[in-house]
Amino acid sequence: MVLTLKKRIYTAEATVTGGRQGHGRTSDGVLDLDVRLPIAMGGKGGGANPEQLFAVGYGACFQTAVGEAGRRLGLDASRSSVTSRVSIGPTEGRYVRPCRRTCGFNSRSRSRHCNDSRAGSA
Repeated sequence: MVLTLKKRIYTAEATVTGGRQGHGRTSDGVLDLDVRLPIAMGGKGGGANPEQLFAVGYGACFQTAVGEAGRRLGLDASRSSVTSRVSIGPTEGRYVRPCRRTCGFNSRSRSRHCNDSRAGSA
């Protein structure tokens, strides 16, 4: 099912040159960083990699949803946290990025695995 936005509220834009051994910059200049292949994938490290950036963005969005759900249920989610883990690896001749999130609520932690794998090239 394809969803269509009723109204586009915000669009982020970034330009990357050089892929996983390159440089990325958002159009507003807030992010301006080197992109590097992780050591675990045969690179030298020394910069952010797409999986790290995805984990931060995914965690931030999910944390906002946790806060809103808590508010609607009359629960205090102000001390909650979300830890995101994004992996990359081959399967059936292509690379996928499965993700995992762990939510902590006032010293209780619950783990949820999302089956949100995205196929793509590394």
